[in-house]
Amino acid sequence: RPRKSWVVWGEQGKYPDVIVEILSDSTANIDRNNKKILYQNTFRTPNYFWFDPNTLELQGFRLIEGQYQAISPNDRGYLWSEQLGLYLGIFDRKLRYFTADGQLVPTPQEAELEQRQAKEQALLEKEQALLEKERERQAKEKLAQKLRELGIDPDTI
Repeated sequence: RPRKSWVVWGEQGKYPDVIVEILSDSTANIDRNNKKILYQNTFRTPNYFWFDPNTLELQGFRLIEGQYQAISPNDRGYLWSEQLGLYLGIFDRKLRYFTADGQLVPTPQEAELEQRQAKEQALLEKEQALLEKERERQAKEKLAQKLRELGIDPDTI
């Protein structure tokens, strides 16, 4: 279910499988140190990421045998989260998700826009097909009229 934050007691005592921290000047040191230790030792969160929107620093960690190990970026600089089945990476100076084959996962707003554009395109194509059909009908009617003027019944051809 959509949520802005995770509250363990609101999740029947379950800790999150992935944590993504957006760093700020006032919290960066706590996020990189104290929270990392908390998430590793107490939460035992399998994946922990932080992103600094000012410096574009992106770092990720995977819990291996109780200790966080840095996640190595792929050739595009993306970090794989096996918990999400997605990469985290930077696109247009923003933290974004990418599929396993590197495709950008659209935001809900982008997905809505794409869907609306697809519907508009389908409607336009339908209207164009109807116009083409009407042009063909008019051309056939014009030809039939010309044949009648020449004394030829178009229905007998």
